[in-house]
Amino acid sequence: MNELKKIGGLIVTTCLATGMWLIAGDVSASVRSEGMQVSLQTVRVTGTVVDQVSGEPVVGANVLVKGTTTGEVTDFNGKFSLEAPSGAVLAVSYIGYLGLEVQASSSPMTIRIKEDTQALEEVVVVGYSVQRRESLTGSLQTLKNEKIVTASNPSVENMLSGKAPGVYVAPGNGQPGSRGSIIIRGKSSINGVTSPLWVIDGVIVGTASNFTLNPNDIETMTILKDAASTAIYGSQGANGVIVVTTKRAGSDKLTVNVSAKFGVNNLDNGNLAVMNGAELYDYYKAAEGTPNFKHWGEPLRNQNYSWWDLATQTGVAQDYNVSVSGGSEKVKSYFSLGYYDEEGAVRGYDFSRYSFRYRTEYKPLDWLTVKPMITGSRRSVEDAQYSVTAMYSNLPWDNPYLEDGTPTPHRSATWNNSNSTNYLYDLQWNHSANTRYSFMGNFDFDVRLTQWLTFASVNNYTWDSYESNAYTDPRSDSGSGVQGRLEEFNAKTERRYTNQLLRFNKDFGKHSISVLAAYEYSDYKYKEVNAIGTGFVPGFAVLDVTAKPEKTSGYINESAIQSCLFNANYAFDNKYLAQVSARRDGASNFGDNAKYGNFFSLSGGWNIHREAFFQADWVDALKLRLSYGSVGNRPSSLYPQYDLYKLTESYNEMPGAFISQIGNKDLTWEKTYTLGVGLDFSFMERFRVNADYYNKYTDNILFNTPIASITGVTSIWRNVGELENNGFEVTLGADIIQTKDWNWNADFNLGLNRNKVKSLYEGAKEIINTNIGGPSGSISRILKPGYNSDTWYTREWAGVNVETGAPQWYTTDESGTRVITENYAKADEVMCGAYTPDFYGGFSTSLAWKQIDLNAVFGYSVGGTIYNYSRTEYDSDGTYTDRNQMKMRSDWSRWQKPGDIATHPKLVFENKSGSQKVSSRYLEDAGYFKLRSLSVGYNLPLPNWKIQNLRLSFTAENLFTITDYSGVDPEIPVRDDGSVRGVTGAANYPITRKFMFGINVTL
Repeated sequence: MNELKKIGGLIVTTCLATGMWLIAGDVSASVRSEGMQVSLQTVRVTGTVVDQVSGEPVVGANVLVKGTTTGEVTDFNGKFSLEAPSGAVLAVSYIGYLGLEVQASSSPMTIRIKEDTQALEEVVVVGYSVQRRESLTGSLQTLKNEKIVTASNPSVENMLSGKAPGVYVAPGNGQPGSRGSIIIRGKSSINGVTSPLWVIDGVIVGTASNFTLNPNDIETMTILKDAASTAIYGSQGANGVIVVTTKRAGSDKLTVNVSAKFGVNNLDNGNLAVMNGAELYDYYKAAEGTPNFKHWGEPLRNQNYSWWDLATQTGVAQDYNVSVSGGSEKVKSYFSLGYYDEEGAVRGYDFSRYSFRYRTEYKPLDWLTVKPMITGSRRSVEDAQYSVTAMYSNLPWDNPYLEDGTPTPHRSATWNNSNSTNYLYDLQWNHSANTRYSFMGNFDFDVRLTQWLTFASVNNYTWDSYESNAYTDPRSDSGSGVQGRLEEFNAKTERRYTNQLLRFNKDFGKHSISVLAAYEYSDYKYKEVNAIGTGFVPGFAVLDVTAKPEKTSGYINESAIQSCLFNANYAFDNKYLAQVSARRDGASNFGDNAKYGNFFSLSGGWNIHREAFFQADWVDALKLRLSYGSVGNRPSSLYPQYDLYKLTESYNEMPGAFISQIGNKDLTWEKTYTLGVGLDFSFMERFRVNADYYNKYTDNILFNTPIASITGVTSIWRNVGELENNGFEVTLGADIIQTKDWNWNADFNLGLNRNKVKSLYEGAKEIINTNIGGPSGSISRILKPGYNSDTWYTREWAGVNVETGAPQWYTTDESGTRVITENYAKADEVMCGAYTPDFYGGFSTSLAWKQIDLNAVFGYSVGGTIYNYSRTEYDSDGTYTDRNQMKMRSDWSRWQKPGDIATHPKLVFENKSGSQKVSSRYLEDAGYFKLRSLSVGYNLPLPNWKIQNLRLSFTAENLFTITDYSGVDPEIPVRDDGSVRGVTGAANYPITRKFMFGINVTL
């Protein structure tokens, strides 16, 4: 109906304008015939349209001479120029602003328009559609580009840290190019996939951001959290969904943007500091027992070689981006190029990325829009192959160089630790590199069947190639035993995705209805080839010259998923909102007994501020939301339903097979049911509050369950039980100062989640899951009903014996009483807290004065414990004499005599007490407060140079961290598979502190 009114109004307006022009022509002709000259006097009207509060120019505003079709659109400086009759009225309008009518003037005009905070017509990209924010019934968070790209980081995942409530980001590590991992509203699975689904420009790309994605190309990023938002993604939406919309061109003049950033980075070793030569000498001199170092003696106090300084450097980072956009109503295009290069702060670790993106929209017919797109990237990583632990471990007494300046060979007789290796020696020969090429092409089109019915087709092909080469020279430590090793690895990935969707949108008076139905299909193919050879002439890193082919292997797998989905939204008078979603998925990694799964959601909203009885003028918007629904999860394994056999072994030179997996044909979908209640509140045109409570209940948890090895395998996929998450999220925002010259806003977010195992499979009281190990053993986690799914399971530390200085642990005697023992082997393993934080979030603020702005982003986490593997090696009470030791913190103390109340047991050279072994002694508070980024910028319009804007900026990243954690960084790193592991140590590449200068020019 509204569309018909618009068309009718346009026809009437056109007819009236044409008729008036004809009448005016007739009158003019008749008057001239009488020898008189009468004409309408016109004037040139020029001016600028600006925001009423900030004074910033409004680009693309419509300026129309009221009552006519004469009008202009403001340029990138907010300026306009048009001819208008003397005394005419100008009607000014722009999306998101209140309309304004002003009297035209022959003098230059400044027209100030005001944001329409009441209308809240902002459009948000959600599942398979867009909606007005006021119409939303689900819980989501939208971030614009300027909120995302606050730092120079090639990982989009890391850029989300602290910027959205309920979104926990484990940042990986400081190695250039490393990627973080994201958990939204707690873990909904134990052994299944826990990362959110990524959707880029309508294409489902998987559980990690696409390798082709350049952060500078992002327009908006929307994080979908509850069932109302994610159920339409079915089995792929259990862990939340991140919807990315990249930049596209508008129908305006050509715009060119060029940005360049250059800076330096260095390592931040946090609170982990190892001893220098004098400190280590005094450490062992005070120990019980006689040190037996090869060159033990007083002169060692004066020998100090900083292995940290030798391994590190001031790295250099560069980030360059160029984009060109423009077009007309018929054709508009966007093209970008990006180059990022970072030299690691640890020698031998470097990263580079080239990327491009091209997208266009072509409208050959009024009812047809064709939208092809292609993106690509090349990512390269240089890896020197040595462990970063060496810069902590090597003794400060041992000289890394010979007298002639060449690196000291391994196990030198001149060293006190003659069993140690010199990574600087290996750095001469060993090298490793990997390169990934990624391309993604889309051919999308929209067909407008009627004013209210549209067909949309999204068709995508993604190709990815990964190649790696790792050469270990025969002169190096790890290569000497096999006379050198070379490994060549190659993997190819192909993905196909298609979505055919029908959209219905229509208003009937006060009733608004939108419906969509779609069919979706995607498949995945992966192939890898690996070859390893040993025995090389030094420097000849080619497999063709290998003396002994060590191993060849290959791997091929395929998977597919198809879906039918439906969504309907209803709104009455923009007051009462309702939504229903349904989806049916079929996946190849389930057996015939459970091939398909069904998912749904129901949600509603109430815009209370639109009620006639609501008379609070100071309230801009007040909405209550309620949702309930289900999403699913699939196993991380592609073929858990099948019995699998390996053919990698041989007997009498004949191939042989042995069982590697017992299939479970009855394995079914893991389902998560979520109840959510939310409140959106904005008032006084400057304050915002968003609050959400949720309850997530997961049934049929997928878990690769340990079984007796007598079967030939050690685990089987099962649906093992139930898991529950409860949580609360809140976002507070305020535009504190809004004047012509000053603007200050701040945003704070908080998320908390309580996780609990509800039940396990029949007969199981608990499941113990061992984490990665170290020289002092492996710490475990336990799954037990009633407890957090990330609960630690280890021996409980009981402190230091006051009289003897011996280490102590707790155990249980025959009567069931908890007692203390000094025998590590007799101590009980018990539950010792969990690494899940009590709450976490972020804080950001922006202060602008005229053309100068200051921006800061903070992150914090409170509660939870992480296991510090660093201390088992470097705080070992004299156990590990082949490596350096940590400096004692100011709040630590060492037992020295009877009666001492100390945190550390007595120091014994080559200690055998077991004090350094895995226990709760090394579980530490994971809380922190970080300044993630601080930036200052200056914007300078240069119209005389045809420069719309010139921006100069300086950004500092990871400036400080306040924490009680005694290691490098309390933020938990991730496994290679992207999951959070809960332990950290010196083996992790430390986080870097980065300083970047930037220039951005818009033409």
